Amino acid sequence: MMLEKQYFNLMQFFEGYVRNYRRMNLSHLHNRSMFTKREIDYFANLGEMLGFDVFIEDSKFDKLKGRSRPMDLSWWKWDARIDDENFLYLALHLYKCNLEIQPPYNIGSFG
Repeated sequence: MMLEKQYFNLMQFFEGYVRNYRRMNLSHLHNRSMFTKREIDYFANLGEMLGFDVFIEDSKFDKLKGRSRPMDLSWWKWDARIDDENFLYLALHLYKCNLEIQPPYNIGSFG
């Protein structure tokens, strides 16, 4: 018996994320790390509510590249009725990269 993979309506996830963003209680006083942590926690909670096994700071071996692929967050589907030793599939993974935004000029120096 093979479980058919679920397909998500990602727009529905995005709409919920935008509507609930204020509940993360973030402001200009928080640094990027806090924004990232709260955003990852939001999707970790969502994945658990949807019935997935959720892992933060996970990795998955990429056979084509011959190395592990880092993931800040992953949702794995597991069902002991089908396979009690292995996850059935990776449902979602998130890798968030914080990039420094460099302006093309120095805003702080005026003549």
